[in-house]
Amino acid sequence: MKELVIGMGVAVMLFLGFLGVNVLPLFFLVGLGVALWLMMDRKSTVMTATREAPVRHQVSFEQIGGQEHAKRELREALDFLRYRERIKSLGIRPLKGILLTGPPGTGKTLMAKAAATYTDSVFLSASGSEFVEMYVGVGAQRVRDLFRKARALAKKESKDSAIIFIDEIDVVGGKRGQFSHQEYDQTLNQLLTEMDGMSTTHTPMVLVMAATNRPDILDSALLRPGRFDRQIKVDLPDKEGRLHILKIQTDGKPVHSSVDLEHIARETFGFSGAQLESLVNEAAIIALRQDKKEVTQEMFRDAVDKVLMGEKTGRRPTDEELQRVAVHELGHAIVSELMRPGTVSHITISPRGNALGFVRQIPESDKYLYTLDYLKQQINVALAGALAEELHYGNRSTGAQNDFVQASSLARTMVKCGLSRIGIVDEEHLPETVLDTEVRYILSEQEKETREVLTPYKDDIANFADHVVEEESVGGQEFRTWLEGVIKPELSLPAPNVELGGAQISASV
Repeated sequence: MKELVIGMGVAVMLFLGFLGVNVLPLFFLVGLGVALWLMMDRKSTVMTATREAPVRHQVSFEQIGGQEHAKRELREALDFLRYRERIKSLGIRPLKGILLTGPPGTGKTLMAKAAATYTDSVFLSASGSEFVEMYVGVGAQRVRDLFRKARALAKKESKDSAIIFIDEIDVVGGKRGQFSHQEYDQTLNQLLTEMDGMSTTHTPMVLVMAATNRPDILDSALLRPGRFDRQIKVDLPDKEGRLHILKIQTDGKPVHSSVDLEHIARETFGFSGAQLESLVNEAAIIALRQDKKEVTQEMFRDAVDKVLMGEKTGRRPTDEELQRVAVHELGHAIVSELMRPGTVSHITISPRGNALGFVRQIPESDKYLYTLDYLKQQINVALAGALAEELHYGNRSTGAQNDFVQASSLARTMVKCGLSRIGIVDEEHLPETVLDTEVRYILSEQEKETREVLTPYKDDIANFADHVVEEESVGGQEFRTWLEGVIKPELSLPAPNVELGGAQISASV
């Protein structure tokens, strides 16, 4: 067809030229049109050949760690593709769509690939941004093509089902009317129409899976039953999940026999699966940099610091600044250890990111609810760095800026949760002046308490700070051994029955 049109065009041009008509302007316009046509055709071909080609999935649910609840729920939703006769006998309507929600890096794409393996389906993947163009109608056409190709490829490969996975669906699935460009709405309308027209009785069956970390902005029509029938939360892994992921990621790697993966799992509260993968990779890179054949516990410790705070910077503080940073971080560490024994994991004055030094704390177990005692203790830990400087030098520095922000945020949480002296409040109608007054009162009271805790250790902090400056980095066990030798039993605080809610960083900026 293309060759016929081009041949006819050339013939017409020659005929007009023979008649004496000036064909140069017409020749230019026709050439421009042909060029645009070829470009659009090439772009469509590239997209078809790359993004919409079936993916040879090799991922199984056993290879995904830390998401046992999500995997169990997803398997249940996928069983209608595997056990159709049993589902039909119970009168169950098969699901048309499954929406995976959760923070970035938790394994939503891996779950979709594992779903295709579990059901032995054709797997087509596309990103929400690929459906959006400046030209109205292009996105809608791509949606139609995607569903058509899913059915065609399933028949070609003799499969009974196909899974279409749309990543970042919030790009095209946002609430209608919020964008001035009509292309967004038309693309979403076409997606809704295609999902309505999906047959759940004819072969091949098509299941739409999508992922987003912004389910709150999706259009309600997309989430109603009959389209995305089920939403599955793919959340951050708990301690057991993190341990499972670490075992998967370290499998086959030269890890030293002394490495305690359970300890690393405790240290990494709040890490996603992607961050844990990066952690293991960074530890191996450190081993390569040091020309070692095995990855040790210290390398994993440094890798945790790098993932949390970034790479070491080229900044080199003066000796006086290093001494002040050491005093500051020891203030954080002493108060943390006295109030919650065993929580200090690592003290360093090696600059990383925007921090000149930091103390890393670890939880004994994952916690998701915080008591009044816990919040007060966290404020004490945050204020301890500046107060240690004040006791030793008689003044403070700008290094406590981030600490004060953390302390103020914790105090505001206390007020808004009804844990302050003014009792239960309505956050929406709480006057800002009342909030600020109560926050200042809480910070003032906790500052007094923190100063009383640190004052007996004024000279000890100065002595051990020299050691920290010399070593640059001190482990938690070494710090506890030193603290046990200088601790003042009559002044130490009893440890309340509370747990630390997550890996915390007290940093000097």
